[in-house]
Amino acid sequence: MAKTTIAIMYDFDKTLSTSDMQNFGFIKKLGMSTSEFWGETSELTEKNHMDKILSYMFMMVKKSKEKGIKLTEKFLNECGKDVEFQNGVLTWFDRINEYANSLGATVEHYIISSGTTEIIMGTPIAKYFKKIYGCNFLYDEDGVAMWPSLSINYTQKTQYIFRIAKGALDITDDDSVNMHMELKPIPFENMIYIGDGLTDIPCMKIVKDAGGKSIALYPQGSEEKVKNLVEDKRINFVCVADYQKDSSLEKFVKAMIQSRCIQNDLKHIEEEQLSTYLKRNLGE
Repeated sequence: MAKTTIAIMYDFDKTLSTSDMQNFGFIKKLGMSTSEFWGETSELTEKNHMDKILSYMFMMVKKSKEKGIKLTEKFLNECGKDVEFQNGVLTWFDRINEYANSLGATVEHYIISSGTTEIIMGTPIAKYFKKIYGCNFLYDEDGVAMWPSLSINYTQKTQYIFRIAKGALDITDDDSVNMHMELKPIPFENMIYIGDGLTDIPCMKIVKDAGGKSIALYPQGSEEKVKNLVEDKRINFVCVADYQKDSSLEKFVKAMIQSRCIQNDLKHIEEEQLSTYLKRNLGE
């Protein structure tokens, strides 16, 4: 039987990490507090009516120059080493992959984030992702960041779901992602989207409405953060941001993988049986 492939797509900030990725290494290296950095970023956004993602990226470049820090790819990778993760994240991917393999399935992990790709690439979990979609910087001849080369806000995130479904993972491949495709390499039914809030709503809705599963996470004791998502029926499942063994999240994801394997096996058996019947009785 054809092997089932499941795509699990994750937001990063406050989904896999415990806070915004810049809050750990980057802002500390600037000698600023998180409230100072994000406060100035908000002022820039409001004053200039800017996209929030472009605002924070501009502020990263601006503040690095002011502090005499070369904002290189290597520097940002180093900042990724300081990121702190939700409980269980560091062992999550191996556990999920092992479970899927035991069922004869494959799981592909993806990041779809409005955060900084270069920081994510410096984290110990970067190796587990087939593709990381995040914001990138454009670098000058000395390798210093000068402006965004890619910015992803909450609505732009949705295109990457279609890229993953169609196998058009290269962001420069506009032809494949816009091409009509009846049979997708990864059907929407085989997708899981995991996020934590407002910036994930468009992705959550698309995946849920197309037959996949959307999961909203919240910090321990802060269920109100996802109340609207539940009331508006944007998600299939809600739980504490806990990736540890036997957590509610792990149980649901494993159940979803098992369910898709069963459904795909049944579909294959049905198609094979009907084909055999036609050949035997109709001579086709």
